[in-house]
Amino acid sequence: MRVTKKLLPKAALVGAVVATAALALAACAPQTAAPSASDSGEAGPAEISVGIITSETGPLASYGKQYLDGFKAGLDWATDGTGEVNGTKLDIDYRDDAGVPDTAVAIAKELIGSGTNILAGSASSGVAAALAEQAGQNKVLFLSGPAAADAITGINGYTFRTGRQSAQDVATAGTFLGDLEGKNVTVFAQNNAFGQGNAAAVEAILGAKGATITPVLVAEDVTEFTPFAQQVLAGNPDLVFVAWAGATSGAMWQAMSQQGVFDKVPVVTGLGDSATFGAYGEASDKISFLNHYFPGAPDNEVNDEMVKAVEAAGGTPDLFTPDGFNAAIMLVQAVKEGKGDVDAMVKALEGFTFDGPKGKLEVRASDHALIQDMYQVKLVANGGAFTPELVATVPAKDVAPAEKQ
Repeated sequence: MRVTKKLLPKAALVGAVVATAALALAACAPQTAAPSASDSGEAGPAEISVGIITSETGPLASYGKQYLDGFKAGLDWATDGTGEVNGTKLDIDYRDDAGVPDTAVAIAKELIGSGTNILAGSASSGVAAALAEQAGQNKVLFLSGPAAADAITGINGYTFRTGRQSAQDVATAGTFLGDLEGKNVTVFAQNNAFGQGNAAAVEAILGAKGATITPVLVAEDVTEFTPFAQQVLAGNPDLVFVAWAGATSGAMWQAMSQQGVFDKVPVVTGLGDSATFGAYGEASDKISFLNHYFPGAPDNEVNDEMVKAVEAAGGTPDLFTPDGFNAAIMLVQAVKEGKGDVDAMVKALEGFTFDGPKGKLEVRASDHALIQDMYQVKLVANGGAFTPELVATVPAKDVAPAEKQ
């Protein structure tokens, strides 16, 4: 395992945004810039309809906004501001799924029934899984968004990722230990689908590299976490991976701190969007964070352009902004090469590599996973608040999910 060390001194960059598309060699030819709307080739249709289905309301509305901000900035960038690809106008129909799978499915059926054969979104894994099913049944292209569930990768031949997945998060957590052979990793999580899923992923990914995994799962109605913090310490772990969400997070982190867990063993968890930076209390500067994206992590022209565009439009770049930007780049590539024919668009994306906000990105041909760098991050105090600083960039190949055949 190799990590590229890079210090980020400018905490002020936290308010900026990162665009998440990457550079690499496209299947047949190098792609070193945005797909150009003026590229020559056989003419496509005058117009292609695209349905963007994500959360504009509901519990994941903030994630949906980040995605949409990135998508709109990416579309402008990838089409040179024309909204067209080689003369084909992209008619974008934005729809709100409210985080409800049934709502998303109804929207998808309506759009497909009216002739739309390209869909993109969503922030919710449940919604994304339902839309992927519709894509497979109806043979339409689906560019899945921030939803992280591993099951979406390789679910069918029509579904592509535009963001990272849970397996890349878990693999990044493992990089804090380096060689995992013979190491003990405790998963501290809630005893629900989210926590159980994380425990299973850690077992599958880090366990396969030689680590012994011990889950400590806590019932959702528990409010006193001292005994569980003590249980974590009693297992003498080399690393504690925390997967937690909801209103009890603050009390859980406080108990971990009071029991001295941070003084005795490295603790790793995922760093979410900027709204969560103040949620860790006195443990903030003691936790090691894995991270998909924050605006100051990448250092490249595409990220700079994305940040400027989102801020100029009144938005704030955040965790899932690059996923939307990537979706726009992949959409333009699909239309440019496939001209609205679904099978041709699928072929155009398989193996596609591109320059994006996070650097080099590759659409893996076999299962449509998006191979990308991840980050090790810390939070630092900054005027009464906490802001992220980059500790290390973890190369994409070191955290690539297991390939689905």
